[in-house]
Amino acid sequence: QVPLVESGGGMVQAGGSLRLSCAASGGTSSIRGMAWFRQALGKAREFVAAITYSGGTAIYTDSVKDRFTISRDNTKNTVYLQMNTLKPEDTGVYYCAARPVYIVGRDPRDYPYWGQGTQVTVSS
Repeated sequence: QVPLVESGGGMVQAGGSLRLSCAASGGTSSIRGMAWFRQALGKAREFVAAITYSGGTAIYTDSVKDRFTISRDNTKNTVYLQMNTLKPEDTGVYYCAARPVYIVGRDPRDYPYWGQGTQVTVSS
């Protein structure tokens, strides 16, 4: 198991910004691709963004393109999600996930390592 700890969530007004962080501790040699997912109340967990180990490739769900940016710092074993122009529909619990595979994907079943989640609330 690879412990992942998210931080940076909170409450913000629509149009505001937040930066989420996810730090891995222990077993980091198993980590390659990393991703962010989110889950709104009463809804299924959905893919938000993912990034390869090198950081050279990032993919996003359409609803966050041009607003969110995923990045990582392998020297700190940390992945980030910069969220700008937030909307009320971005509200949910945001989860960090990691996998021991270099390529990235959108299916949560492909990620064996998960954090506990951090709440993001965007008010209108």
